[in-house]
Amino acid sequence: MARLALALDDTTEDRIIADIVEHGHAIVARLAGWRDLLESLDVLGPDVALVGAARGTLSAELLAGCDERGIRLIALAATDAERAHASQLGLHEVVDHEAPWTDIEPLVSGGVPVPSRVGELPVKQERAASVIAVWGPGGAPGRSTVAVNLAAEIAAAGHTVALVDGDPYGGAIAPVLGLLDEAPGFASACRLAGADALDRVELERIAQRYSAPRAAFNVFTGLVGPSRWPELARDRVTAAIEAMRAWVEYVVVDTGFSLEHDEELTSDQFAPRRNAATFAALAAADRVVAVGLADPVGLSRLLRGHVELVDLVDPDRVDVVVNRVRTSALGIDAHAQVRQTLRRFGGLSEATLLPHDSKATDAAILTARTLRDAAPRSPLRMAIRDYAFEALLPTPEPSRRRGFAIPTLRRAATG
Repeated sequence: MARLALALDDTTEDRIIADIVEHGHAIVARLAGWRDLLESLDVLGPDVALVGAARGTLSAELLAGCDERGIRLIALAATDAERAHASQLGLHEVVDHEAPWTDIEPLVSGGVPVPSRVGELPVKQERAASVIAVWGPGGAPGRSTVAVNLAAEIAAAGHTVALVDGDPYGGAIAPVLGLLDEAPGFASACRLAGADALDRVELERIAQRYSAPRAAFNVFTGLVGPSRWPELARDRVTAAIEAMRAWVEYVVVDTGFSLEHDEELTSDQFAPRRNAATFAALAAADRVVAVGLADPVGLSRLLRGHVELVDLVDPDRVDVVVNRVRTSALGIDAHAQVRQTLRRFGGLSEATLLPHDSKATDAAILTARTLRDAAPRSPLRMAIRDYAFEALLPTPEPSRRRGFAIPTLRRAATG
């Protein structure tokens, strides 16, 4: 299902509205001109803008605004002059204003690849998505904060992203981003995957959308209560993540903290395991981000947990990230203290250190936004962005988009 904003003449609008609704799409606004639409993009958060190709409803400013926000722009042209106007602006998604909805639907749902509007960009081969699991020991080291903002930075680099709250002890991502969580999205995906019914249509229906200029991404919210953990069975979690691999380019999973196997000693070998979702996410991950807290207790927990983690995951796939590095907890030269501790007691010579930045995190929590949106110049946001580009996006080239969620082919700005 796509969220559509319309700027069409009355006749065309009346002709296609029934078809839009019949195909399961939602109309978020019906506007008169391109200025009204441009001013409303951030508020409405549409996936697709469907406009007339006349100068009153299509402009270079609207095209640029949609590109910046990852919104697909489709124009309906009534005359050769309107087609020429759209072509001059560089818009390729143009159809005849009398075309049936069956001709427009593939563009809305993202089924038809379109040329780039910024020259000849290299197109990558279709591939399975990269799965990034964000893990950390108990004690609130900042797993959800890191997961949310990694997803935002990867999306800002021009990639389609699904952020998954896979913590079997209760979800945190929905309140962090101000999303509704009455129905846990990831649990729904797991149930459908268990019935072999999780396809692209269902993924688009279940996912919630975090909308932001140039950095929108899909979110599968977590459990609304810890008692519902049996819904995240290992086989179902594995199947759900595999389905997402075929839908987006990057899947970021916020996992649970516990790596205990004691539950498997029970007499009932067929009973569900509470930590199964965490084990499944770690097994599926191409990269595991191990997050620890930069104080004596947090570093101790990280070092002990890291030993258990590398029993489950190849150490080459694990990146250590230490959060909230500050002199007030570690003394003078806190960065050197952290690195020395990791090297001496864990044999870890490489780690990414994130600064303590309470003002930025408070601003993000208060406004239910990512750091990129709430505090774009904060040191913490910059450190997460640098880590994403250096470790997770080693060759940040323009990539082929899949799905209507991030539909344009223009590389988004990263600043």
